[in-house]
Amino acid sequence: MLRIRHEVNGGPEVLFAEEVDRPEAGEGEVLIRSEAVGVTLPTVRKVREGSEPTSFGGEVAGEIVAVGGGVTDFAVGDRVTGLCFTDAYAEFAVLNTAMVSRIPDGASAVEAVALVRSGLVARGAYEAARVEPGESVLVTAAASAVGTLALQFAKAGGAGRVVAAVGSADKADFVRGLGADEVVLYEDADWGAPYDAIIDGVGGDLLGRAVRALGTGGRLVAFSSGGGTVEAYELLVRGASMIGFQMRAVALGKPELYDRWLRELWQLRDAGTLRTAVHEEIPLAEAARAHAVIEERRNLGKVVLVP
Repeated sequence: MLRIRHEVNGGPEVLFAEEVDRPEAGEGEVLIRSEAVGVTLPTVRKVREGSEPTSFGGEVAGEIVAVGGGVTDFAVGDRVTGLCFTDAYAEFAVLNTAMVSRIPDGASAVEAVALVRSGLVARGAYEAARVEPGESVLVTAAASAVGTLALQFAKAGGAGRVVAAVGSADKADFVRGLGADEVVLYEDADWGAPYDAIIDGVGGDLLGRAVRALGTGGRLVAFSSGGGTVEAYELLVRGASMIGFQMRAVALGKPELYDRWLRELWQLRDAGTLRTAVHEEIPLAEAARAHAVIEERRNLGKVVLVP
């Protein structure tokens, strides 16, 4: 099978394709023939900034072709999506069944990759922000796969003012089309503060500025892999709070909540409340080009590799 990997850390140019044997499903695992693989900023950052090369993880979707020992909830032929922790950039992928869910009839593998992980993160981050009807919400990285869905959750949840923060003006019309009432650029001197809630997918140097944009009693939810530091005083003077969110923690620590959110995602999609945005479907062998799109922040929605 075709697999993408890297032997040194660096930019997209360090990625290369190779032919390897197809993996086998172990105990509690399924093997799928991948039809779609999601590309995420955390993965791109690991390739660029990691201390050593690591195997690619990520969300994948496709058809089960083999099941391992002890697997009773899934069978060969099932169409599923889930998180793969090693060798996700490949024509076949092994998934632990704890991280697998079925793709409903009528939905494509690409749509599943664009909706499930990003939608769960957006839902969880929005839930953690405890937004009340009529409150103001700022979403950073608003044109990303998670950001596009967070905008829609805010709008559907009755937020009074939904503002999208993006890196360039050419993304403004795109995020307005997904529910943003206003658009600000990271470079703008005025972000339209104060905000009752901020959902931050950028981190890094922007994190401190996001905290300063909170109003009295405001809540900032950080889910980005970009890190960053916050002065405690900035929270104290606003009576504000900062909450960290990671979907893996919910999946492992609160599986019932994870399953409920998953079901609700597809229901909201069927009702037309949530729309996925796919920037481009790129052949697996051109993974370097997909990473370049993410690194240069050119994507409007999800970037998907197609084996």
